[in-house]
Amino acid sequence: MNFQANELTEQVAQTARDFANHYIRPHVMEWDESQEFPVHVFKKLGELGLMGVLIPEEYGGAGLSYFEYNVVIQEIAKVCGSIGLSLAAHNSLCCGHIMNFANADQKAKYLPKLATAEHLGAWGLTEPNTGSDAGNMQTTAVRDGDDWIINGTKNWITHGKSGDIAVVICRTGEPRTRDNCTAFIVERGTRGFTAGEKENKLGMRASETAEMIFDNCRIPDANRMGPVGEGFKQSMKVLDGGRISIAALGLGIARGAYEASVQYAKERHQFGQPIANFQGISFKLADMATEIAAADLLINRACELKSLGLPVTKEAAMAKYYASEVSVRVSTDAVQIFGGYGYTKDYPVEKFYRDSKLCTIGEGTSEIQKLVISREVLK
Repeated sequence: MNFQANELTEQVAQTARDFANHYIRPHVMEWDESQEFPVHVFKKLGELGLMGVLIPEEYGGAGLSYFEYNVVIQEIAKVCGSIGLSLAAHNSLCCGHIMNFANADQKAKYLPKLATAEHLGAWGLTEPNTGSDAGNMQTTAVRDGDDWIINGTKNWITHGKSGDIAVVICRTGEPRTRDNCTAFIVERGTRGFTAGEKENKLGMRASETAEMIFDNCRIPDANRMGPVGEGFKQSMKVLDGGRISIAALGLGIARGAYEASVQYAKERHQFGQPIANFQGISFKLADMATEIAAADLLINRACELKSLGLPVTKEAAMAKYYASEVSVRVSTDAVQIFGGYGYTKDYPVEKFYRDSKLCTIGEGTSEIQKLVISREVLK
């Protein structure tokens, strides 16, 4: 294993870093306070190819690997977790599902506009009463001639209101069976497809999270992805990639909190010296640096397997579980290092603290990751 970043990866990271500092950093708290979802930022990301990082060049994407995707998410999340989250959901979930399971016509129709952010993507699996219990979903798709009629509600959906294209997983068979779901592509503006409530969240407030409601929403069979009954299996494979991106998101937040803490510890003086000189502070920084390095290795291992097309379920779950928990621990310690100032919105660490928690919940809780890991270990 050689995880030394190559020239391409470094160039992509620098591009994302420059973008984040120029277009995102000046507005982070403004968007957080107002809960504004800055669609224009994603249009600019699309111009750079960062909304189609993994999409092949033939469909207008950047055609890069998971290594480049990993650094893009991290660099954006170091500045704003909200923008990193939306970037990840668009790339990994919506684009990822279409890229891996759509037919040639569907790819040609949808991927080019998603790759440039002309269209923003959403992905609908979770429902009000079926979070981790996704196999028991209540949203149904019933065949009617050459069409399907969808009824139900999806919630906690990133871009549930603003997304132009939604991949929606619906029950087409009996509950709790492995072949009871099918994936469909639904376009915004389709009759019977509306947005519901936008969530008022603790963190990630500039990333739109909303309901998607389907009321006798009729779509053609041409919008079905893959065979009937394969939707749940497809979703689990999509989540393997999605969990790598959430791991990168968590690690980016951790890096942002850590770098702010190092700088503050050097500048803040107490008892006539920088607080970095005190063992209580320096040991926290040592723990942060060590856990960040370990999470980085786990993510790179998952990226390697994913890029090689090898099984990655266990490694993706490990990376997501560990990096997301590290994100919470590092951002918590960052607030402690900043002391009273860390509890105010005048300094960046309180936002890292709020944003980090989502990483332990979204795309499979930490508990679900441990379940996935243990099942793989015990096979």
